[in-house]
Amino acid sequence: MRPTVHDIAAEAGVSLATVDRVLNNRPGVRTVTRHKVERAIATLGYVRDVAAANLAKGRSYPLVFILPAGENSFMRGLEAEVRAAMARSAAERTDITILSVPAFDAPALAAALMEARERRPAGVAVVAVEAPEVTEAVKRLREDRIAVVTLVSDLPGSGRDHFAGVDNIAAGRTAGSLMGRFIGGREGAVAVVAGSMLVRDHRDRLEGFRAVMTEDFAGRCILPVIEGQDNPTLVEKLVGALLERQPDLAGIYSLGAGNRGLVAALEKAGREKTICAIAHELTPHSRAALVSGTIDALLNQNAGHEVRSAIRVLKAKADGLPVISAQERIRIDIFLKDNLPLEQA
Repeated sequence: MRPTVHDIAAEAGVSLATVDRVLNNRPGVRTVTRHKVERAIATLGYVRDVAAANLAKGRSYPLVFILPAGENSFMRGLEAEVRAAMARSAAERTDITILSVPAFDAPALAAALMEARERRPAGVAVVAVEAPEVTEAVKRLREDRIAVVTLVSDLPGSGRDHFAGVDNIAAGRTAGSLMGRFIGGREGAVAVVAGSMLVRDHRDRLEGFRAVMTEDFAGRCILPVIEGQDNPTLVEKLVGALLERQPDLAGIYSLGAGNRGLVAALEKAGREKTICAIAHELTPHSRAALVSGTIDALLNQNAGHEVRSAIRVLKAKADGLPVISAQERIRIDIFLKDNLPLEQA
């Protein structure tokens, strides 16, 4: 049976009020008495249930999520998951605020992080852009003992507490392995469409993809990266021009968003059945393209899991509790048209 505060009080020969003061590090306890209580805690092996204590006190956790604005379907799905968490705020004892910033805008993101800092939250979750001003803003939050979790795209070297996202190098390697096997002996180059090289997840995916294509499918030409800013209109224009320049193109790896533009360009050129297309994130548009055969495979990360993970980690950090690594690992899903999950009503 787990020891209680009553057991501590009896062991130390003090009142419950004194035990409470020691446990909560409040003044008004003599040094000798504090030592007696601390010895009793060690002797009994008492471990405080911080979550239960916070629940008894009615403590809530003010959290800030900083998300990119725009047409990125995955990011809008991520935002929907945050808003779902806001609807659960009473049960989860959270008070969540969303700040929106333009996609890939490092100065705007740094300013939003400083705005979050002024709110003095328990923690901040942010879709990061790798830039010096953003790294510095995260460091300043950590200096103020505000926990920071990066979402989807990481910011190593910033001192952030945790990354809630997939292993993007592994995701890129998986895409490379699929691409090499799918196109087989077909001749032609492979193109890569990214959102922006300013974000770590896109760079990591590219690194993994190129590594596997070089290691296992040597001799296949990988064209220079096309940056479509995750904008479907721009992606359609850039891919359309690419298809005109490269009549023998064998494959396209879309490692960012803007896949509506990719699909439109392939179908407009009549190349949807002859070019292997591998993309990221299961959205209504990418699902339809997978079913029709315009996209051959999708790599997906669960936005709901990432948001729930970020909240768990931020609350744990606020309470000084350890993070359970296995629980917070975000897996990479691989979807073909044959194993798509049922659409939710």
